[in-house]
Amino acid sequence: MRKLFGTDGIRGVANVHPVTSEMVFQLGRATGYVFQQQHRQTVLVGKDTRISGDMLESALIAGMCSMGTNVSRAGVIPTPVLAYLCRTLSCQAGVMISASHNPMEDNGIKFFSDEGTKLPDAVEEEIERVIFSGEHNEIHPTGAEIGRVVEKHNAVDRYVQFAKRTLPEGVNLKGLTVVVDCANGSTYHVSPRVLAELGAEVVTINAEPDGTNINQNCGSTHPETIQHAVLTHLADVGIAHDGDGDRLIMVDERGRLVDGDYIMAIAGIEMLRAGRLPNNLVVASVTSNMGLDLALKPYGGVVRRTAVGDRYVWEEMVRSGATLGGEQSGHIIMREFTTTGDGLITALQVLAVMIARAQPLSELARCYQPLAQYALNLPVREKADFQRIPSIQRAIEHVEDRLGGRGRVLVRYSGTEPKIRILLEGEDESELRSLGDRIGDAFRSELGATQLQAA
Repeated sequence: MRKLFGTDGIRGVANVHPVTSEMVFQLGRATGYVFQQQHRQTVLVGKDTRISGDMLESALIAGMCSMGTNVSRAGVIPTPVLAYLCRTLSCQAGVMISASHNPMEDNGIKFFSDEGTKLPDAVEEEIERVIFSGEHNEIHPTGAEIGRVVEKHNAVDRYVQFAKRTLPEGVNLKGLTVVVDCANGSTYHVSPRVLAELGAEVVTINAEPDGTNINQNCGSTHPETIQHAVLTHLADVGIAHDGDGDRLIMVDERGRLVDGDYIMAIAGIEMLRAGRLPNNLVVASVTSNMGLDLALKPYGGVVRRTAVGDRYVWEEMVRSGATLGGEQSGHIIMREFTTTGDGLITALQVLAVMIARAQPLSELARCYQPLAQYALNLPVREKADFQRIPSIQRAIEHVEDRLGGRGRVLVRYSGTEPKIRILLEGEDESELRSLGDRIGDAFRSELGATQLQAA
């Protein structure tokens, strides 16, 4: 069992274990030790706008420099900018200090390779092993062997030019009014600039970070803010980021939400039409609605699902050669351009479809119709292998038979709580409720769940 790393690096309340300056200093030392063994001599470090970012950045850099590792400090940049710079600059690795869409009190640290991808589990496990084994504790370089820190002043400029080039040649955004919600996060000085330089009339909101207002009633986790702004400004489209810019939720000109599943359907159909979707495949996590499968099917597209987490979506994209993948939350990976979720690049590609089809976003979004859902979160006494419990399996198989090809069942344990999560999709919500409760009763009987909670 890992003690520090989760599916997306290390994350928690800032200044509470494990996200303390003391632990992050030790993380920096262990990281420097492991990276040097892998000949990673220079590490790029970025952060979002949280007040705790300065504290953690200082501790991390001090730890790495104390092991002789050089650091290139990029300051406040979105996560996708750091990933882009990792693969285009002479840095051997990258570290992003951010808790993404989480509240201001949280912070986290995630690692990237020189290819702009998340570090493999094995490397993170090795860093964690070194921290707790202490095998590096006696290593203290002196003199010229201590690591240096260099400021990377033009980091955003490089990315801005790259982002603009992802639009098809000759295409610009003139005539479009775009509202962009920066969530008071690290996109505040990037997304509005790119959109404006491409010719859009840009209305920028929540782009005044003060260290404490990141994701506060704004951004992709609070889309009602941008929905209201789009209607107020009579805009053509709204773009809402999360705190570090790797997610995107859009809003059409009528103020209606267009989440990650809609975006994958719109982009996937366009790529299928253009012959740009290898194996006609889109990769999505298990939480994506079955409506995505139904939207792509008439065009020959298929959906392959992974465990929850962008890391697993990316790994399956690499294995299968897919160029489009993502999650309903708006973490979309367009492998033609990026190696991680990139809210701005994704938005630009959707805007390009709007322009090419001469259609508003509301019309494009009609290609996708989500199925009805019924979700349960059940507390359990233990996380036993339910696939080996006959009564639970019979209940699940019964529901699958009833739904046939008209829906699906997803049963999985929470990664952070003693709960089983049950999700049903289909055409009839009342039927889903009855069928879902049947599975819930089986879990309650066998694993001691004390109550049912409708999600």
